[in-house]
Amino acid sequence: MQKTLFKKYLHITSLIIVISFMFLSFVMLIFVSNYWQTEKQDLLKKNAESVANIAADSVTSVEDNIYTIHTERMRAFIAAFSQNINADIFVTKMDGQVVIASYAKETKIQGVPKVNSDIMKKAVNGFYSSQGTVGGIYSEPYYSVGVPICVTNLDGSKTTIGAVFAAYNVSAFNIFRGDILRMFLLAAIAAFMVSFCAVWLFSYKLVRPLRNMAAAAHSFGEGDFSVRVAVTTQDEIGQLAVAFNNMASSLSSGESVRRNFIANVSHELKTPMTTIAGFIDGILDGTIPPDKQGHYLKIVSQEVKRLSRLVRTMLDLSKIDSGELKLRFGRFDITNTIFVALLSFEKKIEDKKLEIRGLENAESLFVDGDPDMIHQVVYNLIENAVKFTNEGGYIEIKIEDKPELTSVAIKNSGAGIAPEELSLIFDRFYKTDKSRSQDKNGMGLGLYIVRTIIKLHGGEINVSSVQNEYCQFEFWLPKSTENKQLNSGVSEKTKDKQG
Repeated sequence: MQKTLFKKYLHITSLIIVISFMFLSFVMLIFVSNYWQTEKQDLLKKNAESVANIAADSVTSVEDNIYTIHTERMRAFIAAFSQNINADIFVTKMDGQVVIASYAKETKIQGVPKVNSDIMKKAVNGFYSSQGTVGGIYSEPYYSVGVPICVTNLDGSKTTIGAVFAAYNVSAFNIFRGDILRMFLLAAIAAFMVSFCAVWLFSYKLVRPLRNMAAAAHSFGEGDFSVRVAVTTQDEIGQLAVAFNNMASSLSSGESVRRNFIANVSHELKTPMTTIAGFIDGILDGTIPPDKQGHYLKIVSQEVKRLSRLVRTMLDLSKIDSGELKLRFGRFDITNTIFVALLSFEKKIEDKKLEIRGLENAESLFVDGDPDMIHQVVYNLIENAVKFTNEGGYIEIKIEDKPELTSVAIKNSGAGIAPEELSLIFDRFYKTDKSRSQDKNGMGLGLYIVRTIIKLHGGEINVSSVQNEYCQFEFWLPKSTENKQLNSGVSEKTKDKQG
């Protein structure tokens, strides 16, 4: 049988409550017992001392150390004390013989009791206290105390003439203790039921968001990413729900991107392969005449290159995801890299009658980085610029050598990018098809790879645009320590010459 988190929490909490109540009842029972026993002993002692004082005051004659107690008067006092504390009180002579006694209703004693000498010795010497049968007087345990009766002589000395004993039945205390225990147990059961209901309700509310998350996760497993968990609190559970919903949104976005990616890749592979197969079949079966074969073979060659670029892009993406994209650093002329990339688009530039600005007085500028990777960055940015520049527009390239970095800006006229899309332009598979309808062949990976390469170099890339005017991509590469020192030395020499 599956044991849910709700049941586990409920069982553990209930067990803790039960153990706590049991421990509390045990401690309370010991405390009440000790407190009651001490109070009863003090009460017995206080009353015994009062009776002893009255007995000492009731002595009627003194002759040759023989003292007589007014027994009739004492019986009335002893009966009152006995009834008041529900205990046995009896007065003894020095030999232990009981002369006056008053017993509680439940006390059963046959004949006239006599206290043994050991107990009498303790009582007349100051104080006697015990729990037992008082030397066999009782057949069951009693709490008992004994105090001496001291008479003051004419010369001021004191003489002990007997003892007063007070005893209380232990069984009566056991009955009282049982009543206390039953009352506490009833109160504990009532408190436990209330606590159990409160814990059940709290546990249910605590676990309910987790159940909702489990159900949502099950829906995610079946491909439904539309489910969200309600956020009802601001505690850790609420924060978990927020994180869970963010994860769901990310999964939903990722699933959408994955589907778009599959669709784009399928289209990208299908279109050139269909073109290649069609033209080659036309050449083989004679549909395309020999004088036209060269033209169509050039188209096939372009489509093969397009497939090659697609595969290269996919390989780069795979290396980025696996962390295997490694840089081979070296010093190279970034100005030359830009010129080489531009030459790759010479025909397209001429066909669209584009003006290239900013390179009229360009000089060699050496930077540190991976030459092939930076060439790919420049190639992708120039390819985008050529693709989206309006007919007869311009592409402006600006290279700046700064103390800490080298920056390259590529600006082109044209439709530009909508403001709401600027923050998304570097995301995977993002394509601005709505505003840049010329982009029908890309998969939305070029700029993502560009940004990744620049970041691997320790640099950054930014985009700015004004719709229907221009779009500009600018990236910068940091200079190495050695290069900074070289530039610093050149700067110092220049200052010396000027001085």
